[in-house]
Amino acid sequence: MSYLITGACGFLGSNIAARLLQHREKVILFDDLSRVGSQQNLSWLKSLGEVEFVREDIRNHGAIKSAVQRAKPEVVFHLAGQVAMTTSLQNPRDDFEINVTGSLNLLEAIRSYTPRATVIYSSSNKVYGNLDGLKIKEESLRYSLPDFPDGIDETAPLDFQTPYGCSKGAADQYMLDYARTYGLNTVVFRHSTIFGGRQLATFDQGWVGWFCQKAIEAKESIEADSFTISGNGKQVRDLLFIDDAVACYLNAVKHIRRARGQSFNIGGGIENSSSLLELFAFLEKTLAIKLNYHSVPERQGDQKFFVANIEKAKRLLDWHPTIRKEQGIKLTLDYIASSPKDRTEIRG
Repeated sequence: MSYLITGACGFLGSNIAARLLQHREKVILFDDLSRVGSQQNLSWLKSLGEVEFVREDIRNHGAIKSAVQRAKPEVVFHLAGQVAMTTSLQNPRDDFEINVTGSLNLLEAIRSYTPRATVIYSSSNKVYGNLDGLKIKEESLRYSLPDFPDGIDETAPLDFQTPYGCSKGAADQYMLDYARTYGLNTVVFRHSTIFGGRQLATFDQGWVGWFCQKAIEAKESIEADSFTISGNGKQVRDLLFIDDAVACYLNAVKHIRRARGQSFNIGGGIENSSSLLELFAFLEKTLAIKLNYHSVPERQGDQKFFVANIEKAKRLLDWHPTIRKEQGIKLTLDYIASSPKDRTEIRG
């Protein structure tokens, strides 16, 4: 089969591409290489097999139109996007143009040249807003939602907050509507936290990798100064290891007939949930260290609790996470510890 991956040189895109190359699939990489580490990921992918690379911006309608028209992919993984809420607050116009205009550019190209293609879009749990109407319980190390012990499912009301929530939510809805209105085979994944090796995390995106980096620095006494956390550290997310995320995307392709036109909350589930404080406790115990941090005010639009109820994905995609959070965190620590000591790329 022929696969087009937008944002192919990011964390998720490069791991999906690597898996496809292992199976000798035809892969077209579309990326503007603007994100830190993307050039290194491209070099890594080229070392794994023959790939076609298109260096272009998803906002360029002519570029994505040309790529789709030429390749006529059977599967498109649309991962290109502005990925940080903090960045969206600083520059909402760029956030809109990348996430909304870029997604519409892709949809129109698919509709024109390969309308039977499967299109999987990487959306966000931020489309649900702050979940303000839900009863939140504060415990010693975490927040919880007593009325939703298995997490948030897809029936939760949409509530776009912050420019990032608005842009991801708008693209999310365009994807679903193009299935209804034009019959395209689109699927939306509303992600919680994805983490793992080869993630060049920064302070505003990829929080598990970022704090694992801080723990390694504390272990090695490399720039192990105090760092900040937003809020009190009791915020909860569910953690999904990258290998399981890749499997989810590939399973959606296998089961596109029953998945098309639908949204799925994707994450590690309640058993793989963690607060910042719980992650810190695990890192300190695992590495025999003491993390030195202090709190600053919580970020605008930051959810106190989001755990994906993944029952729909289990049922319709025949998928479930296989790597427990503890195992995944240890694998992430191993990757960071074995990577070059000059971690400028990771720090961002």
